[in-house]
Amino acid sequence: MRYADDTSPGAAPGPRPAEVPGEERGRSRRSFLRSTSVGVTSVALGAGVAAAAGPVAEATTAGRPSTATRAAAGRPLAVTPACSGQETPASIEGPLFKPHSPERGDLVTPGTRGVRLDLGGVVYDTSCTPLPGTLIEFWQCDENGDYDTSGFSLRGHQYTDSRGGYHLRTIIPRDYWGRWGQRAPHIHTQVQVSGGPLLVTQLYFPDDTRAYGRDFAALNAADRLLNRACTLALTGPEGADGHYTGTFDFVLSTTV
Repeated sequence: MRYADDTSPGAAPGPRPAEVPGEERGRSRRSFLRSTSVGVTSVALGAGVAAAAGPVAEATTAGRPSTATRAAAGRPLAVTPACSGQETPASIEGPLFKPHSPERGDLVTPGTRGVRLDLGGVVYDTSCTPLPGTLIEFWQCDENGDYDTSGFSLRGHQYTDSRGGYHLRTIIPRDYWGRWGQRAPHIHTQVQVSGGPLLVTQLYFPDDTRAYGRDFAALNAADRLLNRACTLALTGPEGADGHYTGTFDFVLSTTV
C-alpha cells in the first residue's frame, strides 16, 4: 500500500502507517558505523537555479544529453557549485523511513511515472576533499504525493565512487499534506561516512521548477521546514521526455 507522509486535515483518507521504531531504524547501519573510527556530523550543500517546464510523462531510459548537445540547443549550461567547506544544515527524518532499502542508484522502474530527474554530485569534507565510500540513502514520494510503505519504490541507497561522486536516477516528487502541513516537493536523504554518525537532510527544488501543474514558489514559501541551502541546481527540460538534470554537493564535517 502507498501512503502520504502523515495525515492532517485536508489529507486524503487512509490509515496512517506505523512509524519505524528507532531501534530498527538504526539496525541496518550499525555495522557500517562500527567499520572505522572516522566521525562525520553533517549533511548537504546546494544552490538552486531556474528550471524550465517539464511534462508529466512516463520515465524513460534515455541518457543525459552531452554538454555539446545542450550547448548546441542554445540552453545555458549548469555551473557546478564550488565546495565552500560549509557544512549543510540537517533536517528531520520524517516518519516514513524504511531500513534495508536495496542498493541502487536507479529508482525508476517500469511502472514509475513522473517528471524524470537525473541527480548527481560529490560528497566532500569541510576541507573540500572528496569522500569515497560514503553511504547515501534516498527516499521520496511519487508524482501523486504518496510514499510506498509496503515495498521499496523510490527508495534506495548507494556508496560514492572513488572520486566521492554519486548519481541518482529518479523523478521529481510532488507536494502533499502531512504532519507539518503542506510539504513542498522534497527528497529525503541520509549521508554517512564509515565510522561516523548518521546525518539526515531533505533536498528541495527551485521556485521556478515546473512539474505536475504545481506552483513550486508558493509551495516552497509555505513549507516551514524548507531550508534554501538545501536546494538543488536544475537544468532542463532536456530530450524527448523533458527530463531534468540536477546537481547537489554534500559537505560533511569529519569532527565528532
